[in-house]
Amino acid sequence: MSRVLKSPGQLVRAMVDDLVTTFFPADCRVCGGPLPGAGLSPLCDECVDALREQLAELCARCGEALDLDGVRFERQMEGAGVLCGPCRMVPPEFERAAAWGVYADGMREAIQLLKYERAESVARPLGRLLARVIERMGAEGMGRELVVIAVPLFQAWQRQRGYNQSVLLAEEAVRKLGRSGASWRLRAAHGALIRTRKTESQFGLSSRERRRNLRGAFTVKDPAAVSGCEVLLVDDIYTTGATARECARVLRHAGASKVWVATVARAQKEMIARWGAQDEMEAVAGD
Repeated sequence: MSRVLKSPGQLVRAMVDDLVTTFFPADCRVCGGPLPGAGLSPLCDECVDALREQLAELCARCGEALDLDGVRFERQMEGAGVLCGPCRMVPPEFERAAAWGVYADGMREAIQLLKYERAESVARPLGRLLARVIERMGAEGMGRELVVIAVPLFQAWQRQRGYNQSVLLAEEAVRKLGRSGASWRLRAAHGALIRTRKTESQFGLSSRERRRNLRGAFTVKDPAAVSGCEVLLVDDIYTTGATARECARVLRHAGASKVWVATVARAQKEMIARWGAQDEMEAVAGD
């Protein structure tokens, strides 16, 4: 047995897995299948592997899925990618927003476990996907020294939840990149940006109304932490972009040289349209 497992440590791990799954069986919280190991994650390996990267043609600025046959899209310049209508009409103050997958199916269930059911361990596999997003953005011109800031929750919401899921995701991604030997210098400064007031639900609001709803909701508490620096803003979901736009505006006003936005998932418009009212309200709560 030890020869097959290569080391005594692997043998012990296999024995622990057998004991746990025999006496304390658990099921994957997404697919309902049995969890084979003694890990803390409530997701099985198959469900994690099913969280696929987006393959659609995306806006080069905000990551919206594009219908290239539509008349509202145009190429910026040769080799510069395509912008969606909103990014052409009202350019965001961030350089680029990128997400790993679409906020649907297993991805949606995994993020809701993290946000609403106190399944903090889900941040580990999702944080590893976030690290891949950051690596990809690094190849697209992102700087090598960045201040990492998670989108803050309103204090009452964070006390109720017990944690900020975006902070957990950012910390896991930074750990992953550190272990991989990446050349970035990532300095966390989550407390530099704070949410100063509770905002109304974004459900049913137009894009302009969403931006107005968030106006003044964020402030930079520590301008020295971001002044002259490139900032990597981290969140779980990019829904309409109102939160990312407002945070980027505030950070740039405080002196950040550039703002990049990385999220695990992106809610595409055609999928938002199919959600019921309650699901929409849940999704835009973090935006």
